[in-house]
Parts: sequence; structure tokens; C-alpha cells
Amino acid sequence: MTEKENLTPSTRIKLLLVDDEEGFVNVIANRMSKRGIDATKALSGSDALKAIRKQDFDLAVVDLKMQEMDGIELLRILKKMIPEMPVIVLTGHGSERAAEDGMEYGAYDYLTKPCEMDELMEKIHEALARGR
Repeated sequence: MTEKENLTPSTRIKLLLVDDEEGFVNVIANRMSKRGIDATKALSGSDALKAIRKQDFDLAVVDLKMQEMDGIELLRILKKMIPEMPVIVLTGHGSERAAEDGMEYGAYDYLTKPCEMDELMEKIHEALARGR
């Protein structure tokens, strides 16, 4: 076990994972759990907003393309609610321009889906280190 995987519940990273693809969210949350991250799953923007009102998060990973509320709209709301919380945007291949637009609204960074888990973990740790 690595040091990051052996964290106590109080020191584990609390991440809000927002994506309307339930299978993707379940797989990523499970893989993050093994790497010292407590990922709360939200399958829509409104689910994410409900979660953020109940609990504090260290950061959020938000899909750009969702049905009810897109990732940019959610990002804008999150940045008004918790300006200091880093948000990493995930985007499907071909919509990098939209993800770059997200950077203008305060996203920490973006990754193109599907992304490597190691790359996502690196961005998460970079975002948290920069915020501290």
C-alpha cells in the first residue's frame, strides 16, 4: 500500500464526482477509493448542488456534457458558492474548446475523456497542492 492509499478517513481527499454516465461514475469512484479519495457521486448538476449543501469537498471533477445542467453552468454556480474549491472539467474528445471556455469560468484544468486514471490523480493532487 502506498502512503496515499493508507490515509485515515479524516485525512482522505473528499471529492465530488459529477457525470451523468452512471457506469463511468461508479468505476472512477471505486478506483479513487483505492487511492485515498472519498468520491461522492452525483449523476446531475442538481444532485451535485444537493451534495455540496450537505458536505464540504476538497475539489470537484465535473463532466462538461450532461443532460439537465451542463458542466459549465454547474462550474459557474460552484465557483459562486465556493470560489476556492478547485474544479477539474472532463470533456469528451472533440470538445476541448468548450473545456477551455471552462477555464475562463474558473476551472482549475480539464482532461479529455477517456483519461488515464494516473493523469486524473495527478491533476487532483496538483489542484489540491496549489490551493494549500
